[in-house]
Amino acid sequence: MARKAKSDSGEAAANPGRLKQIALTYKMTRKADPKVGLVIAGVGIVVFGVLLAIGFLVGHPVYLGILGFLLAFLAMAIVFGRRAERAAFGQMEGQPGAAAAVLQNVGRGWTTTPAVAMNRQQDVVHRAVGKAGIVLVAEGNPNRLKTLLAAEKRKMARIVVDVPVHDIIVGDGEGQVPLKKVRTTMLKLPRVLSGPQVTTANDRLRAMGDLMSNMPLPKGPMPKGMRMPRGGKMR
Repeated sequence: MARKAKSDSGEAAANPGRLKQIALTYKMTRKADPKVGLVIAGVGIVVFGVLLAIGFLVGHPVYLGILGFLLAFLAMAIVFGRRAERAAFGQMEGQPGAAAAVLQNVGRGWTTTPAVAMNRQQDVVHRAVGKAGIVLVAEGNPNRLKTLLAAEKRKMARIVVDVPVHDIIVGDGEGQVPLKKVRTTMLKLPRVLSGPQVTTANDRLRAMGDLMSNMPLPKGPMPKGMRMPRGGKMR
């Protein structure tokens, strides 16, 4: 009984937290997307109305009404999630370090190291390691990023062998990947490494070191006024 009461109290404490998080997400989304409430409500009404109408036509309004309510709730949740994600990417896009925040949420099986290379103009290269190999995600000026990426690849070539290396330049230009598509692009890469191979590659890359071990950087988007210290190490 005591365990059950403790479990119930834990669930009760977790639910308000989830509701508060949903409410906060809605407020943030509404700032960037003022029509989000109307769109979600419209989707729910249309889905429920269509199912209810079908229920009257076939003579089962109660059953189809219940099904319509459940499907309407599901459709509203899906639409809200997509618009919230779009609003979040819209706020992050263009900020230095935004790609690092996206990489932190790629999913299980990926190890992310932000800012493995950076120059004074705040062009940054981040690294992610998974079963698809090594992915270098760069953000900044495309011309300068080519130099950073080439230098990082040469450095890694001395440490990791037979591990595929992919590079992604974040942007909307030709050959670039928009910020909102970075995650899906990485997940579509073929998986060619086993778990032990991924662990070995991570261990060797950690031993190589990176900017994060020499320079304190905040997680997520970096402040726009941030500059590399003159005595700092650059790659």
